[in-house]
Amino acid sequence: MADSRLRLSVDVTAVPDRPVGAGQYTLQLVGALGARSDLDLVLVSRRSDGPRWSAGAPGAAVVSGAPASRPLRLAWEQVRLPGILARQAVAVHHGPHYTMPERSSVPAVVTIHDLSFFETPQWHERSKALLFRRAITVAARRAAAVVCPSQVTAGELIRWCQVDAEVFVAPHGVDTRRFRTTEPQDGADAGVLSFIDPRLSGGRPFLLFVGTLEPRKDVPTLVGAFARIAGRHPDALLVLAGGEGWGATQVELAVEASGVASRIVRTGYVVDDAVPALLRSATAVVYPALYEGFGLPALEALACGAPLVTTAGTAMEEVAGDAAVLVAPGDGAGLADAIEAQLAGPPSGSADAERRRRGLQIVSRHTWEQSADRHMDAFRHAARRPASPRDEGSGP
Repeated sequence: MADSRLRLSVDVTAVPDRPVGAGQYTLQLVGALGARSDLDLVLVSRRSDGPRWSAGAPGAAVVSGAPASRPLRLAWEQVRLPGILARQAVAVHHGPHYTMPERSSVPAVVTIHDLSFFETPQWHERSKALLFRRAITVAARRAAAVVCPSQVTAGELIRWCQVDAEVFVAPHGVDTRRFRTTEPQDGADAGVLSFIDPRLSGGRPFLLFVGTLEPRKDVPTLVGAFARIAGRHPDALLVLAGGEGWGATQVELAVEASGVASRIVRTGYVVDDAVPALLRSATAVVYPALYEGFGLPALEALACGAPLVTTAGTAMEEVAGDAAVLVAPGDGAGLADAIEAQLAGPPSGSADAERRRRGLQIVSRHTWEQSADRHMDAFRHAARRPASPRDEGSGP
């Protein structure tokens, strides 16, 4: 029945200690699912990670058994997890990071965040691209349902894979308790900025990029665009807020060659609670990613009321629409023009206020509770699918 409780397991073994991207998605979704009255939630975690999830999702049962390393964890998922799911008597299992136990009688729902492993495999380590190409192919055929965060990703999945699973589009949400237009108390943001880097105190204008430094984000083009206009805006800074990912050396080379390296602030990883202060204080948030499955940093920028410059023809355009200034992917000259217009300041009667208003409207339609509702559609669809008799695995 539609109002019956569903016993659902969620694999949280891939969430790192410093979660970004898909890790933040899993954290926020688990929080929203844990607050529902129509679910009995079981979280499957790494051996060392049980206390973290018990504290973060107090209403959930936590089963800690997965090894820490990725290769061992993925093998454990295939060999040991099916037996755990059977003993936990779950009705549906959710794999929130591409993979699923392939020999389990429990119906699976798998989240496919993007198809970059097919579209642009050169942006990934070869072994990782091969692994996840196979995982996505298996999920598309054998899962009861797949969840994609955008219509862009759903269309790419259908283009690249044989899809026998039912496809559900469930856009991400944004935590508006943290990502909001007002600071928690007067002066709080200034204190955070000063702690991150003293150069950010005193009201200097700055352009902000938030995200992992990796090829798909196209940060070198942003660095080059800033270098083009920096001479006309001598007080402005470019802030690159995020940890280094695979291929981050290209960012370092671009900064060294820019001629304005002293005005480029590299913060490294920024703790979650500090990110909203950066977003609220930025002259503009610039997210020039060439490709994303959704682009959560763009939505978080809108939630903080920040002017947003991002790339046309991508999932970010699907999310932000006309609430953002859109530039063609990889267009350094166009990006330079867009960020210079932001540094010059909005003229009277400009479209900036209207974009901000539309951005907040978009945010109101993107809550994690709404995302959880759409995930529940996928879970209930999977629960109605007849189980297939497969090997349930072994072990505790």
